Amino acid sequence: MTVRAGREFLAVPGPTNIPDEVLQAMHRPAVEIYSEPLIALTDGLLRDLGKVFGTATRPFIYIANGHGAWEAALTNVLSRGDKILVLESGKFAIDWGDAAARLGVEIEVLKGDGRRAVRPADVEARLRADKEIKAVLAVQIETSTSVANDIAAIGHAIKAARHDALYMVDVVASLGCVPFAMDAWGVDVAVSGSQKGLMSPPGLSFVAAGARAREAHRNAGLRTPYWDWTVRDGDSHYQKYAGTPPVQLLFALRKALDMLFAEGLDNVFLRHRLLAEAVRRAVAVWKQGDVIDFNVAEPGDRSDAVTTVLMDGYDPNLLRSYCETKCGVVLGRGIGKMHGKAFRIAHMGHVNAPMVLGTLGVIETALGALGVAHGKGGVQAAVEWLSECVKP
Repeated sequence: MTVRAGREFLAVPGPTNIPDEVLQAMHRPAVEIYSEPLIALTDGLLRDLGKVFGTATRPFIYIANGHGAWEAALTNVLSRGDKILVLESGKFAIDWGDAAARLGVEIEVLKGDGRRAVRPADVEARLRADKEIKAVLAVQIETSTSVANDIAAIGHAIKAARHDALYMVDVVASLGCVPFAMDAWGVDVAVSGSQKGLMSPPGLSFVAAGARAREAHRNAGLRTPYWDWTVRDGDSHYQKYAGTPPVQLLFALRKALDMLFAEGLDNVFLRHRLLAEAVRRAVAVWKQGDVIDFNVAEPGDRSDAVTTVLMDGYDPNLLRSYCETKCGVVLGRGIGKMHGKAFRIAHMGHVNAPMVLGTLGVIETALGALGVAHGKGGVQAAVEWLSECVKP
């Protein structure tokens, strides 16, 4: 017996739910790629992406996923043999560093355990001891562990160390979900993708580069034709994409950005914070059974985009399978060091109270049906939180 008929709930941290309006925006005929309307579309997207990044510069749009954005960022500012510092907070920080190593860059990892945010004081101390480091790589929200790093505080630490290293930040899982202020926080390069907080299909990635990064770019030895910023800064619209533009994906992104601006970015961030806390209230109750627990130990280090939930002595994939096959809710699986130890609840992008409460209700149903020890009333705790905060 199942109760999964109807629309499936996707609660994975990317790709996330795509609004119907965004899907419909793509359903248009192909257009002439040198036409004035398409040039105007690109111009508007570059301008508005800059607003979301919090930068006065215009980002670059790549036909790629987040891994492509990583490579674009690295190759445009580094040379073979350069040394960089990778701030570990989960799988994706390490993977970005590994990508740099494969390009011939020397990497050093500032170790972390994936259960707490990077400590800015540790960054400052390491930079004071080594002036040869060319760049510092950090992730704002680590999708695998759900750690949220304080990007502004890390930026202050780099300045306090009086270090010239470029500050490079992955905002793939945070852009459009939580505040990010590239220029104000001293970030030199930021990378993101279309498929999470920006509510669009996978396939687009973005790199924003500040003045110091553009200066480093002039002497970067890893530059390649496709990723090269100098080429993409050319006068021709064709150069903005190093070839044919991804027309339908651009239509989708335009609609998604329009929706974010119509809601207002401050309201978008508040929505994410309220829904994330609703999830955390539920998990806090469930953990009373001593099987469920937060991966991130300190409340202040937990992200507003995704929550990684540990299970002690129980296979989380059995829970995930029940939720999907019996109830139609798809939860994120544990990845990296979390494989086989955790499941993930996404609350990012196109998400609202019914979607989150429905997801939590199905998880609590699964815990009961599978006989997993847990505190009762997690969903009620989430409801009470929203009732307190969302007033008439």
